[in-house]
Amino acid sequence: MRVTKSGKTLEEVIRKAISDHVITQAEYDEIINLAQEDGTIDAHEKVLLKEFHSLLTEKVIKRVDK
Repeated sequence: MRVTKSGKTLEEVIRKAISDHVITQAEYDEIINLAQEDGTIDAHEKVLLKEFHSLLTEKVIKRVDK
């Protein structure tokens, strides 16, 4: 799988957001916007978003208001 610059940026933002096991709406929005920023969600970004979604679904990461 080829790692793109946008994928690497997305990976860094996701890692930062989950480091404390909570994610704010602003962080969530930033992740979604970064994924869609270049108009293409590449294979690396798809894997990252899938894992991110799994962490949210399994409540490993808790969404908070602030």
